[in-house]
Amino acid sequence: MILKTKTLQMTKTPQTIAGQKQEQDVAFFLRRAFKDNPEVLVINDFKFSFNDETAQIDHLIVYTYGFVLIESKSIKGHVKVNNQGEWTRSYNSQWSGMSSPIKQVELQQALLKEMFMHHRNNILSKLLGIKQQGFNGRCWHYLCAVSSNAVIDRKTMPKVISDKLYKTEFLVDELKNIMNLKHKIIRLMNVADTRPDFSQRELNSIGQFLISQHIDSNIQQADAAPAQLKQIQPIPKRPEFKPELQPALAPTNHLVQSNGASVATLAPLVPLVPLVPVNTLAPNQLPILSCKYCGGSTQYTPMYGKFGYYINCNQCSKNTSMKQPCPQCMSKNTKVTKRKETYTLNCVDCGFEKQII
Repeated sequence: MILKTKTLQMTKTPQTIAGQKQEQDVAFFLRRAFKDNPEVLVINDFKFSFNDETAQIDHLIVYTYGFVLIESKSIKGHVKVNNQGEWTRSYNSQWSGMSSPIKQVELQQALLKEMFMHHRNNILSKLLGIKQQGFNGRCWHYLCAVSSNAVIDRKTMPKVISDKLYKTEFLVDELKNIMNLKHKIIRLMNVADTRPDFSQRELNSIGQFLISQHIDSNIQQADAAPAQLKQIQPIPKRPEFKPELQPALAPTNHLVQSNGASVATLAPLVPLVPLVPVNTLAPNQLPILSCKYCGGSTQYTPMYGKFGYYINCNQCSKNTSMKQPCPQCMSKNTKVTKRKETYTLNCVDCGFEKQII
């Protein structure tokens, strides 16, 4: 199940554009593999802060037995890692050093563990109502996903690093091997699997906690903009003298009395009403699906959860249910059906039917 999609940033440099494209590619494969699986929660572009430290995880997988962190790297050309764990890559036939994505994701995992352990009382239940469960005994893994067109030199690469480095198209296969999720009936019969597991309720609690901790970079930038504007104040200009304009008199009508005298009277004023665009769409043509938080009606991703079909807004990362009141009779007795990639709103009371996606 996809809890959060990739938050698109306004990028300009070729490096940042390529990095964002790589993260989108990984998010695409994760969505195709796990979007309908309630036991696998996917959070893309997760940024959080704890204990005065901030980390940003490209892709976070929460599943029945634990967690998998994925660091995406856009690498074109060759990539090598020596016995000391130092990374080098070639670009336009020139070699240069690069920071280790493995070390980067290790630090992210350590901070995530600290945050989980600090809030474990609010996330997990107590075992047999007595002992508080934690996160240290869970399965923790991390991987690095590189561009599909990268050339990986695995001959000289340490095995411990090579085992964590995968091209994008092979990432899902390795994730399935790590998670090793079996059918619930098989799990009950397999006594050899001693991994402690999360219940579905605990999985949902973890997912809700993580979403509540996410820091939206776009909102941060928007909040910082007014503060930056206050630092630069324009030099005030001298007030210029402007003649005061008198309001125009209303047109007058002249009435003629019986003695021939003319009396001027004010004509009734016509109030100025601002022009408002008139919606001429029929009820079945009105756009009825939009984010209930920011109002966006185009940039969203359709998803399915335990409460039915919903959309995840790409702008504010909030969820909105697809189930809406009927736009024709305003009845709330509606349902959403899906056929392939098409979602349709159906009214049980009046029979209204409208494709919403």
